This record gives sequence, C-alpha cells and structure tokens, in this order.
Amino acid sequence: MLVFEAKLEGTNEQYGKLDEAIRTARFVRNSCVRYWMDNRDIGRYELSAYCAVLAKEFEWADNLNSMARQASAERAWSAISRFYDNCKKKIPGKKGYPRFKKEQTHGSVEYKTSGWKLSEDRRCITFSDGFEAGTFKMWGTRDLHFYQLKQIKRVRVVRRADGYYCQFCINEERLEKREPTAHNIGIDVGLNHFYTDSDGNTVANPRHLRKSEKSLKRLQGRMSKTKKGSKNRANFRNKLARKHLKVSRQRKDFAIKTARCVVMSNDLVAYEDLKVRNMIRNRHFAKSISDAAWTQFREWVEYFACVFGVVTVAVPPHYTSQNCSNCGKVVKKTLSTRTHNCQHCGYTQDRDWNAARNILEKALRTAGHVVTNASGETDQYLGDANPPSKSTRGKRKPKK
Repeated sequence: MLVFEAKLEGTNEQYGKLDEAIRTARFVRNSCVRYWMDNRDIGRYELSAYCAVLAKEFEWADNLNSMARQASAERAWSAISRFYDNCKKKIPGKKGYPRFKKEQTHGSVEYKTSGWKLSEDRRCITFSDGFEAGTFKMWGTRDLHFYQLKQIKRVRVVRRADGYYCQFCINEERLEKREPTAHNIGIDVGLNHFYTDSDGNTVANPRHLRKSEKSLKRLQGRMSKTKKGSKNRANFRNKLARKHLKVSRQRKDFAIKTARCVVMSNDLVAYEDLKVRNMIRNRHFAKSISDAAWTQFREWVEYFACVFGVVTVAVPPHYTSQNCSNCGKVVKKTLSTRTHNCQHCGYTQDRDWNAARNILEKALRTAGHVVTNASGETDQYLGDANPPSKSTRGKRKPKK
C-alpha cells in the first residue's frame, strides 16, 4: 500500500466545512467506543450498523458520507481489537484501554470509494458529501496519473497546524531492484552518536528537539501569559504547534534518508530489539531517547528492506555492550564507561563499536531462523544461498 500526500488549497469557508467533517468523524468514532463500553459482547459489524443509527438520530451526522462513517467505526474497532490483543498476549502494564478522542489542532476524516472525485488532470479534488466542502487544488510532487482510480482505496483529509492535507492510499506493491553489495552490517544506536556500525562508522545525532528547545520555551512562555479563550492565545498555540510540527518533520526526514542509505549499502542489517517504551521511563534520558526516534528509524529500515529485498535481523540486546567482541568474555561496565577494555584478551575498542560487532555476530548466528520484517509477510533465511520453497518450509531435514 502506497500513501501519497498533497496539500489542499481552498477558502476559509471550505476549510470550515472540512473542520465540520473532521469533528463529525470524531463524534462517530467516540460514539462507537461508548456503544462498545455499554455492550461488551458486540463486534465490528454491530459497530458498523450503529453508524446508521447515529445518522438517523443526528441530522448533522447524516451529512458525513456513509463510507466515512464506517471508516470512523473501523477506527474505533481498531482500538478495541488492539486492547483485546494486548490482554490475550498478557502484555505487562497498561493494556491500551480505548479512549475518547478530544478536540485537537490535528485530526482527520477518511473516505473510501465515494464522497470524493478527482478532476481530469488529477490536480484538484472535490468532496461531494453533505458538508459540500467543494473543490480544492492539490499541491504535491506525486503524479496520480500512474495509477488507476480503482487502485485508490482510501482518501484521508488530515488537518495539521500549517494547513489541510489529502492522503491517497493506493493499492500498489512497491518493489525495487538493487545490486548486491556482499556486505553485512550491525548497528548500535545511542545518544552520543545516532548509531555506530560494526565497521566503526558513526552518524552524528541531530538532536532536532534540543536545538529548537530555546524557541519552543519562549513561545510556551508567551502563550502562558495570554488569556484563555482569546484569539491571541489561539495564535500562539498555532505557532507552537507549527514549531513542533517542524521538529517532527525534521526527525522523520532524517530517519528516512539514513535508513535508506543503510539498506542500500548492505545485504544484511542487524540491530537491537530495543523496548524503547520501557527505556523512556528513565526520566534522565527520556527526552533524549524520544528525540533520537530509534523506533521510527527501525520502522523505516524494515520498510526499505521490504522494498529492496534486504534481510533485517532484530537481535536480543542482552550483553551486547558487556561482552567482548574479540574473545566473547563478559566485561562489566557502567553507562559512563565509553571505552571497552577487556582484561582477558587485552582488546580495546570504543564501547558502541564493540556492541555493533556483537550485534552483527548474533545476527549471523541465527542462520536458518525466520526473520519477519515490518510488513509481517516476508520470510528471509540466513546462511542459505537457496532459501527453502514453501512446500518444504517448516519440514525437518533428514539426518545424514
């Protein structure tokens, strides 16, 4: 599934109509969550049928396209099913009980195959539901002429601090070819450097939030002095949201470019299977870890691995920093110790470089194990020039 995005250009009156559609979609989603709370034995089909009841009960809810109401019900069921899955898996801590969406500076409404129409040149889009938002001009770099209209499965209108955007979900599998490099790499992410690989190369940590922290604090302080509910406060709130949006875009752009570079230059990429959600509980490093966005980087590495056919391996992080990559003995060290000095073999190396070598070694030892990438569909086998076919997959090899 490909997602293309374009910015919408219209009048303030049209933007107000989109706001009404977004608020209605949020109302339908919250109503479905409340309906499930009152009737725990219902499923996704009952929630979808409940959308018609809401349309009859509230006249303004009927203005939203019927498929858009169903998409909002699907969002509610997605939160409910995730809560059920977490309970079945017995995940420690909170299980993600469904919550109600509140009024925010951002929001979205999702259409399926009706309620919208593209122009012939595919540079404008018209929304034809009961809100009558009208025609918007789209600004973007993606050309929709390469795809048929039946391939567009969803159209999502997203409101952000700097305007309104239209996302097209296209049913198309992205596969690209690349020349094999015959090179494998292990990556150890950190805070001093964004990552250090098994060859000793490092990438600097950009620290986007830290660099913008001064201006963010200044805007936050000026907004706190304004009167609640005033236009001046709303303006400062929008400026603050724009600044945060810029930081998140910088972080995403860095993650995409770095992940693509890593995947394109290696045939196997190994990294630690870190539980970042648990790591940010440390109040001393929470902001720095969140600013580094290790999870986002890993997701893009796994995505590009699917696109270019590269193997990715997530290894357990246990003792990757403590073990010596030369002799394998345990050398205990604290977080402040940045150099690895082995008392057993005398090997001296940078702490992160030593960990990256251990990560790669662990990945290469998993030869024959199934590796699942971000899509959850591709099975890769290591250490085999010819992977087993689907007919023989899972069968034991006869003993010699």
